[in-house]
Amino acid sequence: MSTAMAAASTVGVVPTHSFTQCCKVSSLRGSSFLNAGRCQLSVTRTAALSFRRPVAPSLRVYAAQGESERSYVMVKPDGVQRGLVGEIISRFERKGFQLIGLKLFKTPKELAEEHYGELKEKPFYGKLVAYIISGPVVCIALEGPGIVASARKLIGATNPLNAEPGTIRGDLGIDVGRNVVHGSDSPENGLRELGLWFDDDELIQWDQHMTPWLKE
Repeated sequence: MSTAMAAASTVGVVPTHSFTQCCKVSSLRGSSFLNAGRCQLSVTRTAALSFRRPVAPSLRVYAAQGESERSYVMVKPDGVQRGLVGEIISRFERKGFQLIGLKLFKTPKELAEEHYGELKEKPFYGKLVAYIISGPVVCIALEGPGIVASARKLIGATNPLNAEPGTIRGDLGIDVGRNVVHGSDSPENGLRELGLWFDDDELIQWDQHMTPWLKE
């Protein structure tokens, strides 16, 4: 018997009692993780909004390309209902911009009002807010050099009937009240809007391995 135990030790077999202890530690860790998750999920959306701040511009700098920017793009309720989410995201990915945040989201009224706050005096403000909270939206965070202006070109004019063919709105929309997608109109607004719609830990910094094939 002692010979068999020695052989087991030589080939690296873990004793049964050690394996049991490992399982207990893993179980405890898993339990702690789940409990922490439950605590986090218990925070109300209203409380979360009160802690939102503009996303810190921890942006990369690309040689000969200038400073990278971040932009907030949102597939509006009509785009989600029509099943256009994948096509819209793919337009930005095929262009070469990096996806750093993505989620399906039901918009609280308070957030919609804050997002469109600069339009509060417009006669269509109430209708616009009601439209945005009428169904789920898809929140998209993108990063890349010159992305704000380029994303606006990919999206097209506000009125789809005036948008150029080949743009998202030019190809997929016919009515200004159902123009499929939103995009930040300036780098400053890009950071402000990302701060409204995403928590910092929802934005993922990662290495895009195709970057050398996109930029010198």
